Amino acid sequence: MSKYLSLLVLLLLGTGSFGQAPPPKVLLFYSLNVEADHVLFATDALRFFAEQADKHGFRVEATSNWIEMNDENLKQYSLVVWLNSIPPSAQQSAFERYMQNGGAWLGFHVAAYNDSNSRWTWFKQFIGGGAFGVNNWPTLPAKLIVDDTESPVTSGMPKSYLSPTNEWYSWRPSPRLDKNIRVLLTLDPAQYPLGIKGLITEKDPDVPVVWTNTKFKMLYMNMGHGDKIFTSPTQNMLFENGILWLLRKD
Repeated sequence: MSKYLSLLVLLLLGTGSFGQAPPPKVLLFYSLNVEADHVLFATDALRFFAEQADKHGFRVEATSNWIEMNDENLKQYSLVVWLNSIPPSAQQSAFERYMQNGGAWLGFHVAAYNDSNSRWTWFKQFIGGGAFGVNNWPTLPAKLIVDDTESPVTSGMPKSYLSPTNEWYSWRPSPRLDKNIRVLLTLDPAQYPLGIKGLITEKDPDVPVVWTNTKFKMLYMNMGHGDKIFTSPTQNMLFENGILWLLRKD
């Protein structure tokens, strides 16, 4: 798997159209030392981002080395993406400065994971103040409701759609309770309980799955488990819209 991902990085990434002005650059962080379904997602995501770079004229680079998250290196990137892991403590302060100075971030699935043992308090507030509550199991497709049809991230999307198979997380308390959080998509509670080990209405009546913290240029998406994530044209539109919104300078 390591050789395969390296080949993808070499052959697919770093693409994009070159005009007179330097194209924006996106840096993807991924890990191979995670569960297999998260590696499968990262593999597909590398390919998807390469395709979007070719289509929209930005450049993509990918790394599994968190040392590259440092002040000097981050200056060259318009967007930082965490596909399936979070940075170690030594690199966390550099990320905070990057975001506070106007950087952009896109995180998928486990990239927002935190619990009672997490010590990065800044990041917990950054993602809306919630900690991981429970996940459904087995992995399942789920109907998602578009809460905010005015956002450029949801532009052109239907009011609801069936999202491909994923492991869905709940957050306690719900990020929606944070005044700075703008929720874009939510799990439809009509499908509860979701799974054998499931999200249940009584404990998790509100499960946002896509949101932004309006104090930053950031977007979190709970999709990111397995190899089905990019099989929905509607969901791929959501991803594409999100990337383009984060790359905008305004």
